[in-house]
Formats: sequence, C-alpha cells, structure tokens
Amino acid sequence: MLISPALAAAINTQIGNELAASLQYHQIAAHFHDLHLLQLATLFHKQAAEEREHAEKLLKYVVDTGGGLRIPAVRQPVHSFPNAEAAVEAALSWELEVTGQIKGLMDIAASESDYLAQGFLQWFVDEQLEEVTKMQRLLGVIRMSGERNLLSVEAYLVHGS
Repeated sequence: MLISPALAAAINTQIGNELAASLQYHQIAAHFHDLHLLQLATLFHKQAAEEREHAEKLLKYVVDTGGGLRIPAVRQPVHSFPNAEAAVEAALSWELEVTGQIKGLMDIAASESDYLAQGFLQWFVDEQLEEVTKMQRLLGVIRMSGERNLLSVEAYLVHGS
C-alpha cells in the first residue's frame, strides 16, 4: 500500500466534501437560473462539474495507492438564498473551508513524509488559490453592482471575467 490508513481515510472524507460541493454549486446555479441570470447559472454549473472532477481525482488516487475507497455520506446542500450576494458568499465560504481541508491533507502527508501524496496534493493547493480568488472577485462584482443591477454582473461574466 502506497498510502497510510490515516491519509486514505482523510482523502475519502475529502471525496465526500468535493461531491457535496458539486451538489451545492448545482443548487446555487439553480438559484441563478430561477432569476434568469444564465451566465451566473452557467458559471456555477461549471463549478459543480469541476468539483466532481476533483472528487474523481481524489478517488483515483486512493484506489491507485491501495488505500481502500470508502466514500462517506454527502452533506445536503443549502436549497435557498435570500439574494445573489448570499449565494456567492456561501460559495466563497465553502472554498475557504475546502482550502482548510486540503491544507489538513497536506499536513498529514508532510507529517508522514509521504512525498508521493505531497506531489499529488500540491495541485489541489494551487487550485484552491484559484477557486478562492474567483469567488472573491465575483462577490466583489456583485457587491459593486448591487442586487438591482445583476444584469451588469451577467455582462461582466460575458465580457470581462
């Protein structure tokens, strides 16, 4: 086995977290779709697909290293948001939480001197910087536009994101 039981268990947990993120992003996309904000809806559907891909990368790593796949129950997504700002705040909060989770995985790998896992996990560390930055920028644009001017956010996504 190329992975410790502790790291395999932690990555299995992260697989569930990534799948939960995918579901949450689909739910946020539905929120924007219901408001006829199709660029925002598309952005979050793409984000949902990306989170699922993250889960699949982690899953493959656990299987390839002989860690024993044990996908946990997935937490239920939040189903409604009072406004666009709250929906994107939830996404940013989620990305910050996931950043901490990935850091925790890297901490385990480092404490075990598991260089194979550290190399694998570095991609996720880099990805989290991108994800957090994307949601911070989007939240900033939504706050500048205000709830009454979300069409300008749609235009921003088409022309300038």
